Amino acid sequence: MDFSLIIESFPIYLDGLWTTTWLVISALIIGLIVAIPMAIARNSQNLLMWTPAWAFIYFFRGTPLLVQLYLIYYGMDQFLEIQGTLWEHAWFCALVAFVLNTSAYTSEIIRGAINGLPKGEVEAAKAYGMSPFQTYRRIVLPSALRRALPAYSNEVIFMLHGSAVAGIVTIMDLTGAARLVNSRYYAPFESFLTAGLFYMALTFIIIYAFKKAEGRFLRYLRPLS
Repeated sequence: MDFSLIIESFPIYLDGLWTTTWLVISALIIGLIVAIPMAIARNSQNLLMWTPAWAFIYFFRGTPLLVQLYLIYYGMDQFLEIQGTLWEHAWFCALVAFVLNTSAYTSEIIRGAINGLPKGEVEAAKAYGMSPFQTYRRIVLPSALRRALPAYSNEVIFMLHGSAVAGIVTIMDLTGAARLVNSRYYAPFESFLTAGLFYMALTFIIIYAFKKAEGRFLRYLRPLS
């Protein structure tokens, strides 16, 4: 194993790390904003709200992220005039694909957390005279988002790992950096092992952060000793 190659290429990996980090964080934040109303619509009894949410979720959960990225990156010019717009940038197409994918999975996580709430919490809100909107805003969503943390941590990790497909559409993320180093030095083992170690480090950081968040926000669910 050639460690000098890794050291020499380290700045390339740092640039890729930055690209991967901001792409994933941006996709997760926007995806969560999209997922909350999508989860509420999915739980609605109104067919006009329920059907589009169901179709969106099952399409993006039922197709691979790579296929979605290809459809957006190579196919949007058939429907839109992309010249001079953000659509001509690979990073924007990747961000859109990541947002659509993670919002579909996250909305199902939130929907499951909403459905798993104890009925007593909702009944107590109604007894206090809260409207349905107030009940969702003050009781249902805060409680559901807390309970969704363990499942959502897995989605964050999956999104991180799935972001590796961005390198296929010319984005210089961690995987793209590994491809570049491999093309320069013909050292696939060192190139992709280094990228894998970066992904592993990011994964451990995510796990640690969510463990801390679960310890803080789910403390009230622990049985009294």
